[in-house]
Amino acid sequence: MGEVLVLVEQADGVVKKVTTELLTAARSLGEPIAVWAGPGYGDDAAAVLGQFGAATVLVADGAVFADHPVAPKAELLASLVAGRSPVAVLIASGPEGKEIAGRLAVATGSGVLTDAVGIESADGSVTATQSVFGGSTVVHSTVTTGTPIVTVRSNSIAPDPAPVTAAREDVAVDVSAAATAATVTGRTVATRGGRPDLTEASIVVSGGRGVGSAEGFAVIEALADALGAAVGASRAATDAGWYPHQFQVGQTGKTVSPQLYVAAGISGAIQHRAGMQTSKTIVVVNKDPEAPIFELADYAVVGDLFAVVPQLTTEVTARKA
Repeated sequence: MGEVLVLVEQADGVVKKVTTELLTAARSLGEPIAVWAGPGYGDDAAAVLGQFGAATVLVADGAVFADHPVAPKAELLASLVAGRSPVAVLIASGPEGKEIAGRLAVATGSGVLTDAVGIESADGSVTATQSVFGGSTVVHSTVTTGTPIVTVRSNSIAPDPAPVTAAREDVAVDVSAAATAATVTGRTVATRGGRPDLTEASIVVSGGRGVGSAEGFAVIEALADALGAAVGASRAATDAGWYPHQFQVGQTGKTVSPQLYVAAGISGAIQHRAGMQTSKTIVVVNKDPEAPIFELADYAVVGDLFAVVPQLTTEVTARKA
């Protein structure tokens, strides 16, 4: 089996959950090789990467990868592709990951597939499953030129441990002057509560126009906290100023694919559905039985969210006791 390069998503040396999903997907294609770009690699990171099957971790710990966005990582991967001839390269499907994938595709003359929700190998080729056209169509795509480069949505693949001992292998690349043209001049740490990150969460509870006000989001937050979930919101709710825009789920907001998605007071406009419909289980609470979002529901409750959601919160809390 050939090598599959997996670009590690990490923050301050902490491996993000999406990387464990990428490593799980990589094992179905070949031998997963983790690629760490930037400082911060340590024993804790090695333990996580090894737990999910990365027997080799290629570490490029130069400060250039932290001081200059995107381009140095793309050049590192291009160098590794040229030197190791992997069967595929997997990258997390975020804003940075998609740009890295695009730059890598140009540099290596390869095909690129984005926003995959599944990946498999058949007849020697890599096939990605994608949800396209606002989520109305599921397609299976295959790269026919060069090294397949695939970006994968968070929470699309269940992480499956396959413990090995991760061996560090240091690598270096001569980063071009063009790759350092953009420089990070400062960082501001975002203030976060105890809830998980929206795009990383395995459970998301979202509120929409039916919440009625900023104060109405208290019932959404209470259920989210009972479930250990992240809070999301529809575009209508964020545009109304009821909840911050960074929590918007949809085509113009965040794309999520959790194991459980609870939509309360959300009608189901196509742009919202495009951002959440690959969720594994969808629960809908809406008083309008004709709301389009019911078409996606695995479990549906027709009723007032202010009556239904607090009861659900109470029941969840009681079962946890």
